[in-house]
Amino acid sequence: MLSPLKDIIVWKLGMYYFIVFGLFVAFSQWLVPYFVNVYALPIVTAGLFAAAFSFPSGVIRALGGWFSDKWGGNTVTMWVFLGAIVISAMLMIPQMSITSPGKGVMSKLPGTVTAVTETTVTVTNPKAGERTYKFVPQVGNADIDNKSFLLLPQKAVTQVAVVKVGDKIGKKQLLIKGTTEIFFQANVWIFGILAVIVGAIWGIGKASVYKLVAVTYPQEVGVVGGLGGFVSPIIFAWLLGLTGLWSSAWMFVLVVTLFAFYLLTKAMKDADAPA
Repeated sequence: MLSPLKDIIVWKLGMYYFIVFGLFVAFSQWLVPYFVNVYALPIVTAGLFAAAFSFPSGVIRALGGWFSDKWGGNTVTMWVFLGAIVISAMLMIPQMSITSPGKGVMSKLPGTVTAVTETTVTVTNPKAGERTYKFVPQVGNADIDNKSFLLLPQKAVTQVAVVKVGDKIGKKQLLIKGTTEIFFQANVWIFGILAVIVGAIWGIGKASVYKLVAVTYPQEVGVVGGLGGFVSPIIFAWLLGLTGLWSSAWMFVLVVTLFAFYLLTKAMKDADAPA
């Protein structure tokens, strides 16, 4: 029964099935704590999202079989991997708030600070006279409401004077410090819809990969197809502990699927090459 394991093709097919079936099973469980921890959803709501992820995959598997019979298991699996790559690349971006030094204002001439207001800094030079530097305290919304629907990243720029009246300053000394804050919400509804879509894609992939298994190893379908995804939750937990990011699970999906996509397209190219 284990004799097919000697063939490298078996391990490739096992990897494909690891993605479309193993990762699907893993996320069916992983999404509940994911929604609870990342989006602070009640356990019931998180369970409904997880159910929405799981249900279409089982229903659409029959459609995947029809696609595979019509266009071939290799072609359908290739498109399944491509779809999973695109979606996992979007889902791996975590909800985050990044603060970085922004645009500030430097003095053009040396002198003495003679006035500081909420929007200006005045510097007096004995030869050139007074020079007033204007700034905007805040541009954008720094206190972003996480409950609103935010599709794109939001930016807030703040500027604050770092000098006071009486300070002696030199040329090109920093007068006003700028700070840029970028917030990405990773909206829960967008995340949920994309997760449901990738679950459905994996459902199609279950059928297309099993089509490949049945064609390549018609007598050992159970042995070859049974290889797959029991280690995924362990990997997800390890990555979470290592990175501190729940979205690291989707990073893993992206890397593994990219590698599988490369193997599949290379095998298809080699099969089409002239003898």
